[in-house]
Amino acid sequence: MSKFGQYNIVLKDINEEVRTFEFSLNDEYFAKIDSPEVKKGLVGAKVSVKKKIGVYELSFILDGVIQIPCDRCLDDMNQPIHHEDVLQVKFGASWSEENEIVVVPEAEGSINIAWFMYEFIVLNIPIKHVHAPGECNKSMVTKLKRHITRQKDDTDDNGLFDFDDSDDDTIVDDTQVDPRWESLQNINFDNN
Repeated sequence: MSKFGQYNIVLKDINEEVRTFEFSLNDEYFAKIDSPEVKKGLVGAKVSVKKKIGVYELSFILDGVIQIPCDRCLDDMNQPIHHEDVLQVKFGASWSEENEIVVVPEAEGSINIAWFMYEFIVLNIPIKHVHAPGECNKSMVTKLKRHITRQKDDTDDNGLFDFDDSDDDTIVDDTQVDPRWESLQNINFDNN
């Protein structure tokens, strides 16, 4: 059995009734996937398979928590995941994807959904993922504040980073604007 054999769904065994499969995507699963985005987590996956005319409809419900690095302090943080998606699958001569429909060889008659579930999880990680206020690694936040450069109207999340190699505890405050760029601050981007 392959390392993802337990995630095989034999489609040709499914008749007109809806069949439901449940999986627990734990640290072992994420280690087998061996992808850089997610290394640990515990996500429950419920997959319902319904046979329709010429196609199988796989409905996914993924619910749980994954561990990913915080964008601010780089410590691991828990990111809740809840996602529902539908995958259309039909039989054909060879593996392919046609207009959002996955084609599997009819001779095999099954589909392995391990990678599909991982893709659904990864595509639902927010672009910006940071700890809740006050939960970041305190020493890293202190180092970060030491190297942050502020513009006049910047907030905590929009500061520009100036990675100064000095070890002193002064905050770098570079508010001077190059005169060649100063006139660009007056551009109005309102297209109404």
